[in-house]
Amino acid sequence: MSDPQPTWQFLEHGIVCVAGADALSWLDNLVTNDLTGLADGAATFAALLSPQGKILFEFYVVRRGGDLLLDTTQGTAPALAKRLSLYKLRARVEITDQTSQWSVVCAHRDAAGREPPKLDAGLIYPHPRAPSAIWRGLAPARNEGPMLPPWEIAAANVTLGLPEAPFDYALGDTFPHEANYDLLGGVSFTKGCFIGQEVVSRMQNKTVVRKRVVRVHSQVPLISGSDITVGDAVIGKVGTVYHKNALAMVRLDRAAEAQDKGQVLHAGLHALEVDAAALAAYRQSAANRPVIDL
Repeated sequence: MSDPQPTWQFLEHGIVCVAGADALSWLDNLVTNDLTGLADGAATFAALLSPQGKILFEFYVVRRGGDLLLDTTQGTAPALAKRLSLYKLRARVEITDQTSQWSVVCAHRDAAGREPPKLDAGLIYPHPRAPSAIWRGLAPARNEGPMLPPWEIAAANVTLGLPEAPFDYALGDTFPHEANYDLLGGVSFTKGCFIGQEVVSRMQNKTVVRKRVVRVHSQVPLISGSDITVGDAVIGKVGTVYHKNALAMVRLDRAAEAQDKGQVLHAGLHALEVDAAALAAYRQSAANRPVIDL
């Protein structure tokens, strides 16, 4: 039996539009990723940081002609538009909340490599953080359709390793490296300056990232929000859960130390394992660089 044709499912997201003659260059100077080469109809993942280098807002930037549409978490569009307006000064840009004018949709890419479902008058592009697995799109107007179930979002995020705020880390209190922006194409290290760029560059070039969102596994179903412990010490927290697998923010230095000592990590009363590849990558980084607190 052949796989069913992929179908669009709707996400509850917000949309902020940045338009005007200076839209591309102005936004490129603010956000973590390089927008200068973004083709019409294409998308990229980026964030707006605080001057201290922590993530305030995260979004997908979709280019539509001269406009840039920022696909962001449900409920954050008004605050994002307001924050961006603080940097407008004399730039020829218009910033508007267009959540009511667009629907965000997604569909799984199947192994057969078939084309995505049709999307009348919409924009279709590979998911910027999982281009081989998911189609993503923007449809004009707030169309009614099947909503993507929360369990399916969790399953995809855990399987593909795609952390999201606020489930896996807190906005305003997380550095891009901790949320894996460096691993998932969310930050450019070759473009010019952007807000918080000095801190991001220092973490990339001079420090060991001791804390990251990583995959974890247990022999029993995990519970989101559970503390991850070694003995009496809390070294992390479980985020998005899909049955016995989850994403979790973990102090990798403490997890590696526990592994060396033969100590077992727990989430609640149950033993927990951290992704072996994440621990190996941390060990390699720590062997080559000093660990520096920011």
